Amino acid sequence: MENNQNNRRKFLKNTLTSTAGLVLSSSLVNEIAAKSNTMEAPYIYKNVAPSIRFSVIGLNHGHIYGMTEAIIRGGGELVAVYAKEPDLLAAYVKRYPNVKQATSEKEVLEDNSIQLILSAAIASERAPIGIRAMKHGKDFMSDKPGITTLEQLAEARKVQKETKRIYSIMYSERFENRATVKAGELIKEGVIGRVIQTIGLGPHRMNTKSRPEWFFDRSKFGGIITDIASHQFDQFLFFTGSTKGEVISSQVGNVNHPEFPLFEDFGDAMVKGNGGAGYIRVDWFTPDGLKTWGDGRLTILGTEGFIEIRKNIDIAIKDSGNNLYLVNNKETKYIDCSKEPLPFGGQLVSDIVNRTETSMTQDHCFLATELSLKAQKFAKKLELKG
Repeated sequence: MENNQNNRRKFLKNTLTSTAGLVLSSSLVNEIAAKSNTMEAPYIYKNVAPSIRFSVIGLNHGHIYGMTEAIIRGGGELVAVYAKEPDLLAAYVKRYPNVKQATSEKEVLEDNSIQLILSAAIASERAPIGIRAMKHGKDFMSDKPGITTLEQLAEARKVQKETKRIYSIMYSERFENRATVKAGELIKEGVIGRVIQTIGLGPHRMNTKSRPEWFFDRSKFGGIITDIASHQFDQFLFFTGSTKGEVISSQVGNVNHPEFPLFEDFGDAMVKGNGGAGYIRVDWFTPDGLKTWGDGRLTILGTEGFIEIRKNIDIAIKDSGNNLYLVNNKETKYIDCSKEPLPFGGQLVSDIVNRTETSMTQDHCFLATELSLKAQKFAKKLELKG
């Protein structure tokens, strides 16, 4: 038993954290699938009886594996998968050998036994897939960014209102990070008083040689704030309790990758809401010496203390993530959150069955997207002289 636990920890450390920031290409796909095929994480509850059936359209980002596992452990039965890329499809089927390989998107959309569709397609294609899914009477969960333009957002809002289907985005930095989940519980308990501000940092490693062409095309990935910072806008709204928001300022730039003229490697933004303020910084400058894809951090400032989350690593101390530091008027302490539960998958499945909003409200999902899209669209260009 102890050996199994060690194997699980080793796999989660070396595989899940290292692939969380990756866009899939054929050079990586077989390795990821092989490791994923051995995954047996302690938080996957295999005795949960499926209460919905779901399928997948689009496999272009490695997040699709975490998304799939979240729904399975929440009570979903994986039925079918469709992808245009044979190598990505082969890897997914290797991880889930019982899944049906659909011959077209239409085949999946017209299966009336399916309640939910997941997608980690090329970012600019996700909203159109989601809109088609809702029009076919299905709920939808996208990888982030779930929407890449304000025009797509307007259409998604319109169709969602008409169909009453769920349009969800897997903000994995909150939903799939145990320390961030724990922070939400602590703040509900009032341990740091009223939240005033969040500071969200989302650094990533480039891994240039492993990236497909679309990764470097802003029209495909949506821009750095639309893409990466969608996580931080979600967290800002959630932790400040804001139901309204406004972008104060933002900037983006390609300061060190001139060989990719349509790429952006740095972005930041200031935002305010009716519950607090926020600062966001995202970049593609994680150095090779770090033992994970990025030192993601979140600081939550309250009137009576603060919480700092070191999501993926605690640099120079330990290589694992899910680290939470709490400081308030009573104490200063560290909390290892590696065994905290991840409720999002089960909550979304319950929402699909009961037509509720326990996982995330629809207004929150769309507002987080709207703020990131506006911050991207109206960002000033950052130019640094070398």
